[in-house]
Amino acid sequence: MARDRLGGVENSEPSDEAVDLLELVSLPMFEEPANAQLAPAIRHYVAGGAADEHTLRGNVDAWAEIGLAPRTLVDVSSLATETQLLGIELAHPILLAPTAQHRAYHPLGEAATLQGARAADALCVMSSLGATSLAELGAAAGSDPWFFQLYVQRDRGFTEEVVRRAVAAGAKALVLTVDTPTLGARDRDKRNQLGRIDGYTYPILADAPTAAEEVAPHRRIFNPLLAPDITWSDLEWLVEISPVPVVTKGHLRGDDAARAVDCGAAAVIVSNHGARNLDTVPATATALPFVVDAVADRVPVLVDGGIRRGTDVVKALLMGASAVLVGRPIIWGLTLGGAAGVQQVIEILRTELEMAMALLGAPTLADLTPDLLWPTYAAEATERS
Repeated sequence: MARDRLGGVENSEPSDEAVDLLELVSLPMFEEPANAQLAPAIRHYVAGGAADEHTLRGNVDAWAEIGLAPRTLVDVSSLATETQLLGIELAHPILLAPTAQHRAYHPLGEAATLQGARAADALCVMSSLGATSLAELGAAAGSDPWFFQLYVQRDRGFTEEVVRRAVAAGAKALVLTVDTPTLGARDRDKRNQLGRIDGYTYPILADAPTAAEEVAPHRRIFNPLLAPDITWSDLEWLVEISPVPVVTKGHLRGDDAARAVDCGAAAVIVSNHGARNLDTVPATATALPFVVDAVADRVPVLVDGGIRRGTDVVKALLMGASAVLVGRPIIWGLTLGGAAGVQQVIEILRTELEMAMALLGAPTLADLTPDLLWPTYAAEATERS
């Protein structure tokens, strides 16, 4: 079968062959069978990144390049992954990142995602570009805490109304995307009519006032659902009007993250938007230490991008992150098994996290100290000698 020249995804029709979830024992094993069940345009949308996809590959590779320095002869017969984020008790530090249009992957859409997250004791961040209304999200979440990812719209009055509806539906925090005044050079999506998925709508933003841009696709820069004029004053405004904490998502620079905290952000997320915006920016694993240093423990720092293994999670925590967010693997699980698939993806990652903690000699998250990173340990050992 021919391979597609953009990113190596097979350009074939979807398969309806059933997959036994129990045979999938790691997150990378979900990707190929999930791709096989998706129509080509949707498959490219999930798999793709910006331009030549250097950062897309780097997001995964950068975690693997970080070494670990385990302690030995530590009693790890009891492991604890509990943590707290913005006053919410969490069973583990693995969150679901915001991703769009879940009904493109499963008929129940975001409701199935929330159900799977509930079964796996995980907190969801739900997308503005989801296929489910805010009222329906709130009903599906029930008493479970969840966060809402927000894009500032060109019409700030409409944005304020979305905030009001999200909070009324039960969102416990707003996650403001700060790195997307426009979309990047998503070649796969452009070839597939700018990522349009036939038959799907964005109910949360259905009434958003938009500005039409009558130009050829290869000259189109701005997106009608994104505000290209978003600035720091918008963050200050959002913090002022929001009755729930505001988290900023999309930082790679430490100075920007620190300024967000100065503006009132209750937490910051190191993210390059799944490598879908600006190609050749650093992998999030590379950027994370700079943000952690700049924020200096004032607020929690979270990170997404390329998390595929429990060792990736521990490395993020060892570098100062409070939690991680997972995106594409959740979509793979949702595609293959609905709620059960989502649950299994999270549970596999949590199990690998616990295995890594035991093998590192760290029975609790508090025991995950920087000296368990090989570069840190090696530098300290060299200095001592």
